[in-house]
Amino acid sequence: MTTIREVKCPLCGRLSLYAPTNPYRPFCSERCRLIDLGEWADGKYAIPVHKEAQSYQEESGDEDEAILSNNDADGDSEPES
Repeated sequence: MTTIREVKCPLCGRLSLYAPTNPYRPFCSERCRLIDLGEWADGKYAIPVHKEAQSYQEESGDEDEAILSNNDADGDSEPES
């Protein structure tokens, strides 16, 4: 038996059904879901990065930068088809 719960919307705090019938769960509405998505896109939310992951990103970022600069030096701005 599946229990349908009511939870508070993380954005506005209104109660909403946390069930497969609610396409916006855990949000109460499409509006709250889209506002939350926009805040992620604007950088208002962030997931903390651990030190090991950050050093890996810095190391791999240099390689990515070198690859990008080599492509620009060749005069190829678009990938080949």
